[in-house]
Amino acid sequence: MVKQDLLNKTLESGVIAVVRRIEADKVIDVISALVKGGITGIEVTMDSPNALQTIKEAKQLFGDKAIIGAGTVLDGNAATLAIQYGADFIFAPTLKQETIEVANRYGKIAIPGVFTPTEILQAYEWGADVVKVFPASVLGSQFIKDVRGPLGHIPMMPTGGINIDNIGDYIKAGAVAAGVGGSLLKKELIANNEWDKLTDLARQYVTKIAEARNNK
Repeated sequence: MVKQDLLNKTLESGVIAVVRRIEADKVIDVISALVKGGITGIEVTMDSPNALQTIKEAKQLFGDKAIIGAGTVLDGNAATLAIQYGADFIFAPTLKQETIEVANRYGKIAIPGVFTPTEILQAYEWGADVVKVFPASVLGSQFIKDVRGPLGHIPMMPTGGINIDNIGDYIKAGAVAAGVGGSLLKKELIANNEWDKLTDLARQYVTKIAEARNNK
């Protein structure tokens, strides 16, 4: 799949699910439930147990329905490793040029973390495909709307503090998608193996995004 197609598929549902530190015996069930709910971007964080193996297995199982990537990628070495195990996008909480360069070198999607207009522009000039505005909870959806005035050509994805009640506001403000963690991957659902409920929650997020996109 060429890079633009990868990016389109990743952003299709408008949700990137942040799969962080899920027990090894449950993580594939979790990803399966999310994909069944229509989520097309699955981020496995590098600080998770067996992260690389999870990326590899998830891509083999769900690669035709969703794009599997790596998150919490802090440097070029981690990006290279993740890509070797099949990651198609590289999510970072911070802005580091070498991480973006590695992703671009291998034709993968680079999504670095940014917090200010200066960092947003710097990331894009270094070759980022999308910028991850993080932590979005501190800035709010109005920040996205305001900064898109001068920097509207740069795709933005808020992450951090996104939930079912505010995700639509970020999309209406101009975000191309949103990274969602704990408010989607609810601990009690995972603890009780309630995969149908997790799928239903994922579907609610996807529906909310679709509605917000149609009402922009």
